[in-house]
Amino acid sequence: MTLELEGEANDTFGKGLSGAKLILYPSNDVSGFKAEENIIAGNVAFYGATSGEAYIRGKAGERFCVRNSGATVVVEGIGDHGCEYMTGGKAVILGETGRNFGAGMSGGIAFVYDLKGTFAGRCNKEMIDLDPLTEEDAAMLQDLLTKHHAYTNSTVAKFILKDLDNQLAHFVKVFPKEYKAVLKAKGLITSESVKQGSEKSGK
Repeated sequence: MTLELEGEANDTFGKGLSGAKLILYPSNDVSGFKAEENIIAGNVAFYGATSGEAYIRGKAGERFCVRNSGATVVVEGIGDHGCEYMTGGKAVILGETGRNFGAGMSGGIAFVYDLKGTFAGRCNKEMIDLDPLTEEDAAMLQDLLTKHHAYTNSTVAKFILKDLDNQLAHFVKVFPKEYKAVLKAKGLITSESVKQGSEKSGK
């Protein structure tokens, strides 16, 4: 099932998402509206989502993707407490986040487009590392950015895709330490990648 909404969404948008595709973008009738600078979805979006995907042209409020365990979500900025207690899935934030990002995050992966270089100061680093992208990460992000642009006509995604090699350098990979340890134990990531992540996060 696909739900495409032209307009805006209130709190709890995508709560408990379990397999569908949600697409949200502002109305074309709003003159001068810059989606990436405005909140288009309310607080607690995608709370407890278990699967599915979503593409949001614009910002979401506080507590974005709390307890997400399997959904893949693209958004252009969020408020405080993003990805709190997240256990799975992927969150791609193409803009700034609020404070306390990643508190209690034990699984899943987040990618933040940190153009201003301020993201590290807004994280709760107790359970997460901030890592560089791998080649696989870059390919996955290119795919999600392409979909995000196709579904929402995002100007942010369009800009990044046109200058992909340079803009990927501004992405930070948020990698939960517990999840990283499990992958390392299974031989799915190397010790060198763990070392790089620890150095970048200052741990």
